[in-house]
Amino acid sequence: MSNIRLFYPKSLSINLEGELDKIQSHYLIKVMRISNGDTFSLFNKNGEWESIIQEKKNKLIFKVKKQIRHKENENDLWLAFSPIKSNYFNFMIQKATELGVTKFIPLITERTIVRKINKERLIKIFIEASEQSNRLSIPEIDNQISLENFLKENKNINLIFGDLNSNNKNLNIKKNKPLCILIGPEGDYTNEEREKILKFHGTQSLKLGNNILRSETAAISALSVINFFNN
Repeated sequence: MSNIRLFYPKSLSINLEGELDKIQSHYLIKVMRISNGDTFSLFNKNGEWESIIQEKKNKLIFKVKKQIRHKENENDLWLAFSPIKSNYFNFMIQKATELGVTKFIPLITERTIVRKINKERLIKIFIEASEQSNRLSIPEIDNQISLENFLKENKNINLIFGDLNSNNKNLNIKKNKPLCILIGPEGDYTNEEREKILKFHGTQSLKLGNNILRSETAAISALSVINFFNN
């Protein structure tokens, strides 16, 4: 079977016949040079299905042959972050998706520079990164929220705070709670914000190294550490 994977948000089942959208059809026809009878896979949060091209027009018609992966249980892994400049931001979102983040929470802090995000663009990155990384689900993206309200509304979480001043080398992660990594803005948190975070019930600070990291580097580093602990 081809290693081509495409996200398909609608319900899938064996022998289902359906139509790919214009963008997916263009990708398969013009980029991958797929032909009638060729196989590829479609996936969503409920699993993955091997499918075959039945008709090649402006939009491709497919038929589902068999299910090759079933729904998988995922750990709730969140990334709470202050949006950063576009190129670095897109890179961070892509890599965090590949590393298994299930929900992104954009925060507004005292030093947040970027206060508007393009959700449609982010969802496109989610889908492309999920197709590439072999995951089934597509992450969620919350509306922007202030740091203060985020802390008020999420009392029952494991909060991992990337903190250069921390000496902590061990994490006590409670498996029945979502795990949220908190990454600071460009310019870091103010002393007042840092104090609120450290006083939050469930906060565990974690030193990611001796150097000051860019926001996107800190996010990727923290996620890699967390995946190591969880696995």
